[in-house]
Amino acid sequence: MSVTIIIGTQWGDEGKGRVVDYFAAKATLVARYNGGDNAGHTVVAEGRKLALHLVPSGILYPENTCLIGAGTVVNPLVLLSEMQTLRELGVDVSPRHLKLAAGAHLILPTHRELDGASEKSRGQQAIGTTKRGIGPTYADKARRAGLRAGTMRDLNVFAEAVGEMVEAHNARLTQLYGLDPVPVTPIVEQLHNAAQQLRPHLVDGTTLLGETLRAGHPILCEGAQGTLLDLNFGTYPYVTSSSPIAGGALVGLGFGPKDVTRVVGVAKAYTTRVGAGPFPTELNNEIGERIRQVGGEFGVTTGRPRRCGWLDAVILRYAAQVNGLTEIALTKVDVLSGQSTLKIAVAYELDGERVEHFPAEWGAEALTRSIPIYEELPGWEEDITGARTRADLPAKVQTYIARIEAIVGVPITFIGVGPEREAMILP
Repeated sequence: MSVTIIIGTQWGDEGKGRVVDYFAAKATLVARYNGGDNAGHTVVAEGRKLALHLVPSGILYPENTCLIGAGTVVNPLVLLSEMQTLRELGVDVSPRHLKLAAGAHLILPTHRELDGASEKSRGQQAIGTTKRGIGPTYADKARRAGLRAGTMRDLNVFAEAVGEMVEAHNARLTQLYGLDPVPVTPIVEQLHNAAQQLRPHLVDGTTLLGETLRAGHPILCEGAQGTLLDLNFGTYPYVTSSSPIAGGALVGLGFGPKDVTRVVGVAKAYTTRVGAGPFPTELNNEIGERIRQVGGEFGVTTGRPRRCGWLDAVILRYAAQVNGLTEIALTKVDVLSGQSTLKIAVAYELDGERVEHFPAEWGAEALTRSIPIYEELPGWEEDITGARTRADLPAKVQTYIARIEAIVGVPITFIGVGPEREAMILP
């Protein structure tokens, strides 16, 4: 039995899609375990770049099975749109290939309305959500007032449940935020039609996973977002509403830790963040802007420009501990070509003291006061996009990578050297 978990080690957007793609080719089951369509993984199909928000990246491999797990929240309309895009490219999205766990919770249009209203009401304290209804859906789940995908099996029961939920959401929109109510009937009709199309894809996700494990087949767990957006261990309150860490795969899919053999943490060779919240190594200068432009640092889901900064090894050490990393995939190393000097944050100065641990449990305010302590390394000028082995890399690149390994204490087994799908040094 073999379970591999792919997680982001920073604030998301680390380039997990390409690493997932590598492992998906060898997996029998590829399962998405957290988040919703607030995430975006880029894959290449028929020479075309696709931003998948819900469908697991393994969908391009016709022999494996893809599962959207119970730990996710799913907008049925977004899912159907993605499926149609893939279908037009000749990708199999039939119930044989793509399955939806009955325990996954559904995002309604009114969840999105509540998300936007909540963000607006926060004013300057806005978290920076994607306004796609993720938080309100997880909140309904926690309040035991959510709507599970399995309800779609009985279309009449489902339509009634949707109507009741929209009415409940309208009460909050009008009474709490002073907004007009959303018409109920069009939403019920729209989601009733969606349910007709999606219910053949419904499965008991834990049973599917268990059967795959007992058969001894490899499973790949695909996470969204990154470690520092975890609800428990991220930079709270500037976090997502689910658990992107390795433990989230277990609770989001329903299996035990004894089955996990590899935990691959994906990290950029620098650090980025989208939205509000503290960011110790952020570069609000020409270097940060150069990284943004060269690296194409704009959100897959929102198009928002990402904040960019030097690599923060304090974060990576924290991610290694929280996730039990067995290895690191370091992406976008090529983006740093042309920098004469590189910096790595190896510790922080916090309230006059040197700290080498990430102060996540003290909250975002403590991180705001944390000043990075840098170690400088020489940069390089060479174009490294053609490298396919570690030995092909210039000596200064190898030194940079080796220093990260030494600081974090985890081997780097994958190295991204260019935007193309094949521009990756593999183990």
